[in-house]
Amino acid sequence: MDKNIQTELEAATFRRLVSHLQEHTEVQNIELMILADFCRNCLAKWYAAAALERGVAVDYEQARELVYGMPYKEWQAKFQRQATAEQLAAYARKQQPAS
Repeated sequence: MDKNIQTELEAATFRRLVSHLQEHTEVQNIELMILADFCRNCLAKWYAAAALERGVAVDYEQARELVYGMPYKEWQAKFQRQATAEQLAAYARKQQPAS
């Protein structure tokens, strides 16, 4: 596959993922972390890191606004729920080293 086409496909896939997460605000970051080991904040960190590697000025907060589709504080106020004890326990178990 041509490298430019591959990059275009990867970019389109990323945009689709971000759009999907923006549409599904009921999915909490803790749930994503438990199931997939990444969340919206991870995507924003990866985006900001990729920008930095390329000398592009995009900081973490700008990247979070791109991923969340609005300022993070606004998303948090509208959609973030308190993590349950079960979610926190599942996340803690996930962080344990595999034996």
